[in-house]
Amino acid sequence: MTRVRLASGAAGLAVGVALLAGCGSDGGGPATATASGKLKVVATTTQVADFARVVGGDRVEVAQILKPNVDPHDYEPSPADVKAIREANVLVENGVGLEKWLDGAISSAGFAGTRVDTSQGVKIRPGNGDEEEKQGDPHIWHNPQNAKIMTGNIEKALAAKDPADAAVFQANLAAYDTKLDALDAGIARQINSLPPADRKLVTNHDAFGYYVDRYQLTFVGSIIPSFDTSAELSGKDIDDLVTKIKETGVKAVFSESSLPPKTAEAIGRQAGVKVEAGEDSLYGDTLGPQGSDGATYLQMEEHNTKTIVGALA
Repeated sequence: MTRVRLASGAAGLAVGVALLAGCGSDGGGPATATASGKLKVVATTTQVADFARVVGGDRVEVAQILKPNVDPHDYEPSPADVKAIREANVLVENGVGLEKWLDGAISSAGFAGTRVDTSQGVKIRPGNGDEEEKQGDPHIWHNPQNAKIMTGNIEKALAAKDPADAAVFQANLAAYDTKLDALDAGIARQINSLPPADRKLVTNHDAFGYYVDRYQLTFVGSIIPSFDTSAELSGKDIDDLVTKIKETGVKAVFSESSLPPKTAEAIGRQAGVKVEAGEDSLYGDTLGPQGSDGATYLQMEEHNTKTIVGALA
């Protein structure tokens, strides 16, 4: 995966801006909805795109920048992304520094609509002080109660932009809140079915802190010792993690569907424990493709919980 370098991608973005000049609506600008009367929404990550579709329903058209299994930490926006941003009424982002590339894309696009940081109001887990983690842990969606805050922020923005459909957005949000509460209770039930001594988690990178905190698991460590999947991994890191796994009695190592499984598999062999890797492992930074067990946020969290409990039981 390629680390985002907006400076090196400036030429591509400039091309995108040039293309935009002939593509905007005459005088309507980004405040104009589509011909069908629907709001144009651009969402950055797979998770917030799913939330926007749920809350907006048939009153919005959602363009999703990041595709399933594309790492949000390392992304370079395309001219098509810049065009979509410029033409949007509402731009929905995860926040907490996850989309490091977004400010540059917005500037290139000349976006003039409503920007929604879905992390507003979420209690953010702190980082370790490194530059990559200065804003804290961005993986806020792995707690369904945080998802309720995120969807609430989206609802407020859509209702403000389209007051005529505010009641529809509110009803969609209320129905989804009920599903999120049921998801939360179901996850807690399944995790609590494990003996406390077995509720120990080793993951591919440090993406599940909010899940660990919410359901009172013990986080033993991650293969990549960072919130960011592009962080450097040393041989000592691997040796230390193998030692920890053996000392703490961890039963399994969990990789992620969007990340290469080789290191997780090697660590599992060294430590003598099960490894959950490949397409059916955990969905960490991204939802899965349509038709997969992680195609929606609700499916993702249900699948992750089933996978974790199945491996640790």
